[in-house]
Amino acid sequence: MEAIILAGGLGTRLSSRLKGVPKAMALIAGEPFLRILLDRLLKAGCSRIILSVGYLRNVILEAFGESYEGIPIHYVIEEKPLGTGGAIRRALQDARETSILVLNGDTYLDIDFAILLRQHIQWRRPMTMAVTEVADTARYGGVIVDDGYVTGFVEKGRKGPGWISAGVYALERDFAWPQELPDHFSFETDVLVKTLSALRPAGFQCRGKFLDIGTPEDLDRAQTELAG
Repeated sequence: MEAIILAGGLGTRLSSRLKGVPKAMALIAGEPFLRILLDRLLKAGCSRIILSVGYLRNVILEAFGESYEGIPIHYVIEEKPLGTGGAIRRALQDARETSILVLNGDTYLDIDFAILLRQHIQWRRPMTMAVTEVADTARYGGVIVDDGYVTGFVEKGRKGPGWISAGVYALERDFAWPQELPDHFSFETDVLVKTLSALRPAGFQCRGKFLDIGTPEDLDRAQTELAG
């Protein structure tokens, strides 16, 4: 198992709380959030991790070095912001496995990564998206899943329960990117939304705990919900 973690974000909404560290290194009950993700990948049997880093990257490099609990870490440096799409595209170039997990470095999802990857391989799709059910999709935007496939998206702002993207994907290393993309682009907006009908990604539905630490309120929630 090989995993890419996107840890290059600026964390603008958390700037007053981060105190000189990147968002993925926000402290949760005294431990960096990134360590929580690494521990879960370790438990799932991950054998190589690719960290896409940019803003304040030296904090991450100094904290984890070249390996974590015996798992080698390979760093992909964003010399300038690449967006989620640009970062994934660049990191896949250094991947070794045929099928790779991709995680947002600010999102927690209680999911069995090994099962997700196994299902992705069995489904033989270029991409599988983990989706989770929440009480209100307004902040995130909704995802429509029909017969095991992601068939549509609902814009942010619409209130009510539903499925959302959980920020965890399984992708093929040779993922076919749309032509003429810039260096900096959004995976969600510029790839998923625009090429959904042709891409036809599989939807892996789960109902485990989901938490995005991108706002001060959810960062506070994480101090108790993810502690220990």
